[in-house]
Amino acid sequence: MAVTDPVDARLLAALAELGKAAVHELAAKVGMDPREVAYRLVALSGSGLPLLVGVESDPNGLRAALATARPAPPPPYPAQGMPSGAYTVPSAAYNVPSGRYPVQPPPPAPGRFAAAAPRPAVDPVISTWGPPQTASWARGDQRQAPSPVQRTGRIGDALAAQGLEGEQLTIQLLEVQDPADFLFGAAGYRLDAGERAVVVHTEITNRGTVPFVSLPDNYLELVTAEGTTIAKAPVSLTSRPPHKIGVQPGETAGGHTVYVLPEATRVTTLRWSPRPEPDERTLSWSLET
Repeated sequence: MAVTDPVDARLLAALAELGKAAVHELAAKVGMDPREVAYRLVALSGSGLPLLVGVESDPNGLRAALATARPAPPPPYPAQGMPSGAYTVPSAAYNVPSGRYPVQPPPPAPGRFAAAAPRPAVDPVISTWGPPQTASWARGDQRQAPSPVQRTGRIGDALAAQGLEGEQLTIQLLEVQDPADFLFGAAGYRLDAGERAVVVHTEITNRGTVPFVSLPDNYLELVTAEGTTIAKAPVSLTSRPPHKIGVQPGETAGGHTVYVLPEATRVTTLRWSPRPEPDERTLSWSLET
């Protein structure tokens, strides 16, 4: 079977290279949310691939956790509905033999996500960035933050967003460098003939009380004039640090996302979503002047 899901193909290639890795290490290598990596690995293992998904633990630590989480002794009279304790398990390890294995991608995870009521937006952090060179860029004090209901903007705009767990976020598109071939080459990478690199600089602010535990640019995609999407490349540039996983309440974090695409492709939009498929929480910025 041919690999039709590029995310699964990238994940399998990284696993084949590592052979054995913990889920959080593999997620960091491919730039994905550890929860999504675990889901995809379990689904791929069930499809018949030579892929073993396992869990490693500290037996003594688990026994101690079970002891502290054990419910209180029952009262002298009969009682019903005694709740069980909650237990934590260390991260899983995954063992994959080397090689390439074709796989049919798993179906998308079912579920419905309801958007919470919007909250008043706060002003974005005002900062100044370096010389724009060939990039389109904007300073934080040149534009005012839009209202929370706004889902579209342009370079420099900060848009209100909501995560899968109800996180209240503000995402600002600061800079788009297109092309960014010189940055790509300076980091030691090589573009094939007919390719170009694009670097996008975004900033995310957690305005709520719920921690945002995903990678901010996990589903940050370029949209072409033909309506096709371009996912981020699994590379990071030394001069443009990438996003890190997690944004705590009250924290603002920035990062750069790299894309590799055909040289003649016309990009019109940058799109952010908290999940693989666009929904009512999806944000978009127009990149056309």
